[in-house]
Amino acid sequence: MHLPEDRANIHFVPDSADVETAWDRRRADTTRTLVRLARRYTADRGLAGFTIEELCSEAAVSRRTFFNYFASKDDAVIGIPLDRSDAAAVARFLAGGGGDGQLSAALIADLAELTIERWRILEIAPDTAAELFAAVEAEPKLLQRMLAHGREQEQFDVRLIEQREGLVEGDLRAEIAAHLIGTLARVATGEFLRPGNSDPFPALFQRRLRAVHDLFLTQTLTLEAHA
Repeated sequence: MHLPEDRANIHFVPDSADVETAWDRRRADTTRTLVRLARRYTADRGLAGFTIEELCSEAAVSRRTFFNYFASKDDAVIGIPLDRSDAAAVARFLAGGGGDGQLSAALIADLAELTIERWRILEIAPDTAAELFAAVEAEPKLLQRMLAHGREQEQFDVRLIEQREGLVEGDLRAEIAAHLIGTLARVATGEFLRPGNSDPFPALFQRRLRAVHDLFLTQTLTLEAHA
């Protein structure tokens, strides 16, 4: 993922993009097919045990098509597409802010909802979780790729928050909000992929978010001036 250099360079699909076209459906179906096949092959053979050509042959697509969707086999297994498939969710997130330099009360809740929506896009619904579990068990390095992707997403979200709330670049509040949600998501991801887990990611993530909320409500913060 390439991060924008400034907020003026952040472009998102307008609301009309929410209208699903036949092309959108075909692309979604092809993405889902490649992801599930990549997970199945990885679980059975490991990442080195199959080629992209084999994967494409089974999915009835060309090698060129594969690389229009994913940067690597690793990303196909995880479900990280080349395009910003979360554009509609991002647009909804941006629409929730006032853009006046004041933090909206729903910032954290909306950022959490954006995180959950991205998880759904990764094709890790309950019926596909077992496939991902098996792939990660065969190739533990995939978990590190997932966590790295989360950190990349976190840096992108700092810019999103600045744009949504009308904050100057480098505002620590945007950074902390993104770090908070990003950290909770990474920890929840680790628990989701732990052998024996039966809880869906949203439940694990929201459980931690509620704990953070309850923690902050009990705290008194005293700030001292330091030279």
